Amino acid sequence: MDPIADYLTRVRNAIKARHRVVEIPASNLKKEITKILFDQGYILNYKFDDNGPQGTIKVALKYHPMTKAPAIKSLVRVSKPGLRKYSGVAELPRVLSGLGTAIISTSKGLMTDKDARRNNVGGEVICYIY
Repeated sequence: MDPIADYLTRVRNAIKARHRVVEIPASNLKKEITKILFDQGYILNYKFDDNGPQGTIKVALKYHPMTKAPAIKSLVRVSKPGLRKYSGVAELPRVLSGLGTAIISTSKGLMTDKDARRNNVGGEVICYIY
């Protein structure tokens, strides 16, 4: 099974069920994705718990205070284990003409599409968020 797709599906399902917090098994890649989601303002907060051999990530989801609409409208896995999607710096995707975010796995670590353009690196396109 694909652990990144599992992470994204757990967040997607928690948003549809209007949960405030979702708990996800931890890995270093998932921790980096969580940090990017927090820095971009898609989640309210997160906490890494190191109980057990693997640990967990607790993610507090963000909703609009008046309309109760979630901050994350869509979470799409792009590069899958069966078909990897790579982009050079010239072909890096723009999600909703720059309003959304693409998470890219580069040689310099995980970063957003905007950071990858700024650092002039390409890599594997992990997912789109908007």
